[in-house]
Amino acid sequence: MSNFSKFGFILATLGSSIGLGHIWRFPYMAGVMGGGGFVILFLFLSLTIGISMLVAEMIIGHTTRKNTTEAFKELDPSPQKRWGYAGITLIGGPFILTFYSVVLGWVLYYLFVVSFDLPQDIATSEAQFNSLLSDSIWAQIFGFSGVLGITGWVVSRGIKDGIEKLNFVLMPLLFVIFIGLLIYAMFMPSFSRAFDFMFAFRIEDITTNVLIASLGQVFFSLSLGVGIIITYSASTYKKQNLLKSAIWVVIPGILISIVAGLMIFTFVFEYGAKVSEGAGLVFVSLPLVFGKMGLAGNAISILFLCALAFAGITSTISLLEPSVMYIIDKFKLKRSSATWLITLGIYIVGLLLILSLNKHYQEGLTFFDKNLFEWADFSSSAIVMPLGGFLSVIFVGWVIGKRRVYEYSRHFLSERMFEIWFFIVRYIAPLVVIVIWVAKFLEIFS
Repeated sequence: MSNFSKFGFILATLGSSIGLGHIWRFPYMAGVMGGGGFVILFLFLSLTIGISMLVAEMIIGHTTRKNTTEAFKELDPSPQKRWGYAGITLIGGPFILTFYSVVLGWVLYYLFVVSFDLPQDIATSEAQFNSLLSDSIWAQIFGFSGVLGITGWVVSRGIKDGIEKLNFVLMPLLFVIFIGLLIYAMFMPSFSRAFDFMFAFRIEDITTNVLIASLGQVFFSLSLGVGIIITYSASTYKKQNLLKSAIWVVIPGILISIVAGLMIFTFVFEYGAKVSEGAGLVFVSLPLVFGKMGLAGNAISILFLCALAFAGITSTISLLEPSVMYIIDKFKLKRSSATWLITLGIYIVGLLLILSLNKHYQEGLTFFDKNLFEWADFSSSAIVMPLGGFLSVIFVGWVIGKRRVYEYSRHFLSERMFEIWFFIVRYIAPLVVIVIWVAKFLEIFS
């Protein structure tokens, strides 16, 4: 099995986390949650819980050099090796891909179609988005197919020739585009208002809902709980400093989130759009804002959506790789065969999700007031990712054994740092996941 270079591992892991979670989900969650309180909590939780859980998952993969299921088995000290079943969490990647690729298909549609026909009023902008979801089946299928085709092709080429090479190209381009757009936004009068919205700390903003939303965003933005980190860590050098790697993943991800938020809210405030548009912030409010900019708006729209597409593609390949690695190891299939077999399954389910959004098929694909697409989205953040993260921290904190974990981490953690990190992994992180679960299920039954 080929390995990542040291920098390639960081870029690939960073690419898995800097996707729609940082650029699409973070700004709209910040808008819905009122800005400052949500942003401050997200920063704090990412730098504490996020880094700690990243290191825990990295240790599992880095120590064993195996796929997710076999990694749990090898480190399980019991003769029954029942913790191998925890590897079932790797199905989370393909599961999330079924709807994530659909959303990324919308991004491609807006990049190649709407950027050249930007709306001039809110009614037109809403109509464009609603028409895409409820009427334009073939437009969605075309974008969805393109996303999965690119993803499958990259993953089929392997670690060195596919995943690492793509991240070496797209991640620097992403940062260049975003820095350029941030500089453009900084010269607008509304930049100071956006900065205040993002960072003004008001104690009354810290509510239970904001706390839960911040915790959920940490999971979503760091690709925790779906086998990505374990799988990528299995392809690192033996003396990789996992703490430094985790920090290099979290901090640039935070920066991208902050840049995206400052840029988007500057544009939104400057042209009087809604900050609390929710998931439609990127697909309803921003196109209207770009449309009001005139010719410059078309160029900025193209650059922004290119960056969003780049970030999304680096995430889709990381969502597919863990299950591909497992199939290769388990059934001894060629990488290309394993990749396209799983991609076909994702494609079939994704088509059903697209149909569930369409007005002609939605009723038959809606259960308990949510259509299939909404259930896939909700389940990933409420069940799949928290479950995988919970199993990982319980395994590292309570099953492997403290002495063994210290031996695996002593080349990058001092004894004092280990004690702090291990306390977070053993006690704080599991509690965080339980809080997310309780809140999500109360949301369902309220």
